[in-house]
Amino acid sequence: MLSAPGLMAACAALALAVLALWVPAPAVRGNRDWAWGAGVLLACAVAQAVGVLDGIGLAVIVFYLALAFGARAAGRAWVRIPLLVLTGVCALLLALHRLPGFHNPLLVDHAHLSAGAPPFTLYANFDKAIAGIVLMGVFCSPIRARADWLPMLRRTLPVLAATLVAVLGAGLLLGVVRPDVKWLPWTSWFLVNNLLITCVTEEAFFRGYLLGGLAHGMAGRRYGVAVAVAVSTLLFGLAHAAGGPLLVLFGTLAGFGYAAAYLRSGRIEGAILTHFALNAVHFIAFTYPALMR
Repeated sequence: MLSAPGLMAACAALALAVLALWVPAPAVRGNRDWAWGAGVLLACAVAQAVGVLDGIGLAVIVFYLALAFGARAAGRAWVRIPLLVLTGVCALLLALHRLPGFHNPLLVDHAHLSAGAPPFTLYANFDKAIAGIVLMGVFCSPIRARADWLPMLRRTLPVLAATLVAVLGAGLLLGVVRPDVKWLPWTSWFLVNNLLITCVTEEAFFRGYLLGGLAHGMAGRRYGVAVAVAVSTLLFGLAHAAGGPLLVLFGTLAGFGYAAAYLRSGRIEGAILTHFALNAVHFIAFTYPALMR
């Protein structure tokens, strides 16, 4: 088990690696990957020092980076497409904790957050965060100019509000959640972890990599964007299948909101903020994770 200083060091290094994606770093030989790359290097060094990452995990990360950069650099479709598929599979396996070498620290262990809800456990998932950082850095275009934030927010906020009303309203109507306003000792841990790991990684994969990639591949085709939205959103819903049919339904409904925010804002940040707003309001103001049925 990690000591408190080790836990804080690992979490801080991981947070810095994620935030480095938005650093307006000057290009070095036409390349701006060095900022978030340095963040990943630092996070890996700290994680190895405190026992979150071992040699096998480091090899997995190097292999994953090679796949992602290889896919981006490949000029021929017969090389690029298999590398893209392998990158996506590797990212998914990392996010699902199916690859060896990672020892994610436990933050909250079987805590009862709301009356009538099952216990909640929270990890700082280093493997999932690495999956998201690489997808964001290689396949997305994070905002790095201050002037681009306000237009993104203006286009995102109406979609964000509509998503909150639709998803949480459906949850109330179906009896899945009820109002439960709370601020617990680990609420801050949840919010930071959810924003920097859960929302960044899931939006980088389902909206930036999958929706963006499918829409680009079907550009010029009739209903190409609609098909890309439907496929990526349904897959996002199915990713919640472990929670049962209702969670798949809510995941799909929320996924449409995140896709709309991504397309309307033209930025991955629109989807990330909409995703985080829904999760944060759900956690703070309603039953979390849900009422037991």
